[in-house]
Amino acid sequence: MVELVSVAAVADNGVIGDDGELPWPSIPADKEQYRARIANDPVILGRKTFDSMRDDLPGAAQIVLSRSVDSFDAATAHHAADVEAAVAVAESLGADTAYVIGGGKIYELFQPHVDRMALSRVHGSYDGDSQYPEWDAADWELVESTAYDRFTLEEWVRVDRDGADTGAA
Repeated sequence: MVELVSVAAVADNGVIGDDGELPWPSIPADKEQYRARIANDPVILGRKTFDSMRDDLPGAAQIVLSRSVDSFDAATAHHAADVEAAVAVAESLGADTAYVIGGGKIYELFQPHVDRMALSRVHGSYDGDSQYPEWDAADWELVESTAYDRFTLEEWVRVDRDGADTGAA
């Protein structure tokens, strides 16, 4: 079974994007840790997010969820129609982990299915048109928090209702 990890940069007010762009000035340390984390594994993303990253595609492969497009002109891109299809593609690629990297609707679709979250908590509130989905704190345990300049990296693991860790090892 593929471990699903949601990776996002989230402002204090939950905003993750504005018109396809980050709403805050670039944070090089966050971009560096993000790219290093996802570099060798497939990423799951929506078509608009995929299109916005065409000049520098993330991950070892891209699993693109789209209702309107089913093929892409990038050798590493694969189509998926839904969560189950995306997981099946990741498994067919031999992946142990697949990273869910947005946009907002994709995060929302995958939130009930992800095993872990790696959230860069960007200091400050920003205007934007895309939010990270809410989640029930009782379902998650904060296992690591690392402060950086302008953001704090949080690692969350899903737990069952009895408090036992259900995340993959």
